[in-house]
Amino acid sequence: MANAPMQRWISAFLDAQAAERDAARNTRLAYGRDLLDFAGWLAHRGQDFVTADQAAVENYLISCDAQGLSKATRARRLSAIRQLYRFAHEEGWRADNPALRLKGPGQDQRLPQVLSHEEVDRLLDAARDKGRSIEDQIRNCALLELLYATGMRVSELVELPVAAVRGDPRMILVRGKGGKERMVPLSAPARVAVADWLTRRDRAEELDRKAGRPASKYLFPSRGVDGHLTRNHFYVLIKQIAVLAGVSPAKVTPHTLRHAFATHLLAGGADLRVIQTLLGHADLATTEIYTHVLDDHLKSLVLENHPLAKRPDRE
Repeated sequence: MANAPMQRWISAFLDAQAAERDAARNTRLAYGRDLLDFAGWLAHRGQDFVTADQAAVENYLISCDAQGLSKATRARRLSAIRQLYRFAHEEGWRADNPALRLKGPGQDQRLPQVLSHEEVDRLLDAARDKGRSIEDQIRNCALLELLYATGMRVSELVELPVAAVRGDPRMILVRGKGGKERMVPLSAPARVAVADWLTRRDRAEELDRKAGRPASKYLFPSRGVDGHLTRNHFYVLIKQIAVLAGVSPAKVTPHTLRHAFATHLLAGGADLRVIQTLLGHADLATTEIYTHVLDDHLKSLVLENHPLAKRPDRE
């Protein structure tokens, strides 16, 4: 366990991330978990954030590697430690940043799973039949239509305010990572699905109001602590929809619908910078991964369908 002074450092750092950088709740939770792990590692060796030097941080990262943690996880932990010490330096708690000169392990580039147009259509159709009530079915249809039409992150989808879709807009404002806002277009099927859901949602909210329950600001409200449908709930839901659609659940997550949005746009001739804007990527290099996905897809089409590929090898 981390000792009390280290826990106070972490709490102050996370508060500053929320207040000054408007860091998302999930980002703060990830930082908190990473820093508590580092603090526990230090405490076990009789050290703390004040006494730890560059060698201690290096040894911690080596231990993470020995545990089999992925490059991405180790890179994120180093980033959290580096930012904690930058904050501590600004606050005057440390005269240096022992993680500043350390080079991260990098990240393995993994190409996203690709869903075909036909698989996406099956998922959208299955969503209309998934649910214990007609309200659930209409909500599930709206969830998937919105996700595929906009390429939103799952957190952006479940936290979308209902005000964003009032008035049958052609474009909606999405608040993304770091509080950055962007406009994304709504397809005709998504607008129909959202309009149907709004009718049902508002009817249910009127009954809640009469029962003395407060109105929700979210498009997809819930009576849970967060006040909206959770990411975990939606993750389970989309797996169930995949089974119903006859699509392998292993390749279907909320993020693969975001990937499908980008890949299908790119295959249709959309400009890469337009896709970058729609996805809310800060760096074009992040968006460029979809060109690799498309390249692999085109190669497989040629190998499977070109007449010369079907001929036996000539002597």
